[in-house]
Amino acid sequence: MTTPFFVHIVGNSKANLWGMSGRIRLERMLGVIKTATVVEELSQLAETDPVLLLRADYLFDARVINALMMLDKSTVLITPIDEIPVAIRTDGKHAGMMCEVLHEKRWEPDDLPSCTVKDLPIQVQQNLKKKDPPYVLPILRCNQAELESELFAASYKGVTDLVTKWLWPWPAFMVTRWCVQLGLKPNHVTLLSLVFAVLAGVAFWYGAFGIGLVMAWLMTFLDTVDGKLARVTLTSSKLGDVLDHGLDIVHPPLWYLAWGVGLMATATPVANLELLTWLMFIGYVGGRLCEGAFQFWLASFDIFIWHKIDSFHRLITARRNPNLILLTAGWMAGRPDIGFILVVLWHLLSTLFLAYRLFAAWQSQSREGVLHSWMEGIDPVRDREQLAVRIFTRLPLVQRYVKPAADQ
Repeated sequence: MTTPFFVHIVGNSKANLWGMSGRIRLERMLGVIKTATVVEELSQLAETDPVLLLRADYLFDARVINALMMLDKSTVLITPIDEIPVAIRTDGKHAGMMCEVLHEKRWEPDDLPSCTVKDLPIQVQQNLKKKDPPYVLPILRCNQAELESELFAASYKGVTDLVTKWLWPWPAFMVTRWCVQLGLKPNHVTLLSLVFAVLAGVAFWYGAFGIGLVMAWLMTFLDTVDGKLARVTLTSSKLGDVLDHGLDIVHPPLWYLAWGVGLMATATPVANLELLTWLMFIGYVGGRLCEGAFQFWLASFDIFIWHKIDSFHRLITARRNPNLILLTAGWMAGRPDIGFILVVLWHLLSTLFLAYRLFAAWQSQSREGVLHSWMEGIDPVRDREQLAVRIFTRLPLVQRYVKPAADQ
């Protein structure tokens, strides 16, 4: 049976981030940690109960909170510049006294050890395929916009396709902010993207490629927005996760099939449609199987963050957005048939490369044992001269740290 861990939130922020106060944000973050129980009154605690005290006027990286909960001894987390205490890992017996330390915003070193974020054991974010420096930052009125931008940027995967990485961020930021202002939830955006996905497929089927491409690009854009909205507002749900990922997996090959069918009613029908369709499905399913086999049998991380070449391959691999570029280019050139053929060929080439990388990983594991991601050995600040580090990691906002006194 898992031992419960108690968390007590101290104070609140003077500014809201993405429509939430610091206290509400912490409560939502802690709500997804099964072992964490938020307590309003310290009197509820037994003397030996493990408790984490958090200041709500600071923005905490979720990884920092998890790392503090994993500590087996009492520790004070302080800011590296002005040594203000922002979190304390303690027990029920000393919680009241330590809570006063956070209220007074002053720490006088004694026998209780202190640490900064850099001292915590925080590794690569496997789910987002990136390695960003963890952060704990003051929530101030003067840096509200900057922190909202940081939260939005942190919601992005480090390794993804070129459209998502470089084209969508600014418009997605604006639309995400608009959704927050209107009170829209991620599931609302996901359902709208589902409508566009269906409309795109229907348009492709009837050879209305221009209209279909507009619907398809809108769908891909909203697919970015719903995930970012869920992460910045901490409102993800199991239903939304199933809808989002299920839609991502199912619709692309159906789009390509519909495109091929639509070609047969145009002036540029494609020969051997059935063969090409089978090759497309083989390439699509084969690529997904290679990715799954790598993570299921060989490593605990995604194949696209194994070596740097794999991360660069993810920018252009045969996923929806790179394939939409090929279809759009073919349609704009007046040769939608060529666009379809390029998508089929790109699926096969990309899957062949993934199969080769899977085989190479199997050989490497046989020789060396445990596989490691290239991100484990880099520092996003120190190794900034490396092209892969510049492309797939971000500089931490903490380098532009603003002292709390600036808000007084």
